[in-house]
Amino acid sequence: MSYYGEVLQVVFLSLFVSITSTLIASIIGMILAIPIALKDFKFKKYITRLSETFMSIPPVLMGLVVYLLLSRKGPLGGFGLLFTPTAMIIAQSLLVFPIVFGLTVSAIGNRGRKIKKNCIALGAGNRDTLILIIRECKVQLLSVVAAGFGRAISEVGAVMMVGGNIKGDTRVMTTYLALETGQGKFNEAITIGVILLLVAFMVNFILHGLSKIDENR
Repeated sequence: MSYYGEVLQVVFLSLFVSITSTLIASIIGMILAIPIALKDFKFKKYITRLSETFMSIPPVLMGLVVYLLLSRKGPLGGFGLLFTPTAMIIAQSLLVFPIVFGLTVSAIGNRGRKIKKNCIALGAGNRDTLILIIRECKVQLLSVVAAGFGRAISEVGAVMMVGGNIKGDTRVMTTYLALETGQGKFNEAITIGVILLLVAFMVNFILHGLSKIDENR
C-alpha cells in the first residue's frame, strides 16, 4: 500500500472509531443525564461528583480496564474483541461517557428546570416538555458532543493498549503520529498532526452550523 493510501486508511478508521464512540457515549450519556439534571434528589450530588472524577480518569487506566475485560482470561474474552476496532470503540466510549454525562447535567441545569416549570404551568406533557428543553439547550448540548468528540479523536493511550496499533487494522491518527515521531519521521508525523487538526476543526464547524439552523429560520 502506498503512503497516501495508508494515510487515508488511518484517517477513515480514526473518524469511524471516534464518531461511533462519540455517538454511543452521547446518546447514553444524555439519556441518563437529562432526567438527573431536571430533578433534585438525595444522591444527585454524589452522582455528579462521581462523574466529575471519571471525567479526569487517565486514558491508560481505562485502557487497562478494557484490556482486562477483553483479554482471553477476562469475562468478555470469548468474544475475541481485543486488538480490534470494536475494542477501541468500547474504550473511547467509556472515556467520553462521563464527559458527556457531566457536561450535560451542567448544561441543562437551572435553565432546563425553569423551562420544565413553565411547561408544567402551561399544561404541556412530558414528551413536549423534553423536546422543548432539548431544543432550547441545543447549542449547549452540541458543545457537549463537540467536547466528547475532541476527547475521542485525540485519544492515544487507551486505543494503543486495546487496539495494538496494528497496521491496516487498528492504526489511527494518534497512534500513527506517536509511531512516526518515535521513529524520527517528523515530516510524516507533522502531516498526520495537521490532518488531525483539520478534522477536529471541520467537526466543530459542522456542529456549530447545526446549532445555528433554527436561528436562521
